[in-house]
Amino acid sequence: MAITMAMAEATTTTAITSMDELALLHLLNLASPALPIGSYSWSQGLEAAVEGGWVRGEADLPGWMEGLLEQSLCRLDVPVLARCHRALAGADTAAFREWNDYALASRESRELQQEDLQTGAALLKLLRQLHPLDSRLPDAGADAIGLPAAFALAGVVWDISARATALGLLWSWAENQVAAGIKLIPLGQTAGQRVLRDIRPRIPPHLDRALARHDDDIGASLPGLALISAAHETQYCRLFRS
Repeated sequence: MAITMAMAEATTTTAITSMDELALLHLLNLASPALPIGSYSWSQGLEAAVEGGWVRGEADLPGWMEGLLEQSLCRLDVPVLARCHRALAGADTAAFREWNDYALASRESRELQQEDLQTGAALLKLLRQLHPLDSRLPDAGADAIGLPAAFALAGVVWDISARATALGLLWSWAENQVAAGIKLIPLGQTAGQRVLRDIRPRIPPHLDRALARHDDDIGASLPGLALISAAHETQYCRLFRS
């Protein structure tokens, strides 16, 4: 297991270090918590999980995160991102829209879909402001776009490979989950860094499996997350929007 994880990390490291420096800087920008898309206001169900006693402390958070990483992001978000990236690179607008719509239809609660839509729309708006003449970007009146598809757009516009773009999405998500955990559980800053240290080596193997998925294997169903996310809508005291 340790050898497999080390090989996966080496593959990811090779992919990143072989990147053009400008593309690498774009990737860092895309994965930065400073990216103005509003991710900090959403917790992806973590707030309700803390309220319900599912996540009680530092020891519980890595397990919660890996569950979402394996059963949700790497079964749906990452494979969809990769296909949207490939469709955009091949100027296949219909395929891009089909996979974007599939991801949006797969969100199992209103809050989770709102998070996807609003962060995706914010990233698309940012890209249009930074690159107003890029014809690959949908018009302002275009159909709704989710975050995986918006990340794919950024990856293509900024010449970032599909794998590196997906890695950026996963790292951005992991940092946001830890930041939410620091406020909600609460955790100290050092404890948050320990959680990131523990989850970091688990990301590359999951990413490998996500990128190897066939079309018929794409999809996620987490009944517990759906139920607790729906319960969050009527939670009495909330810090986050999901």
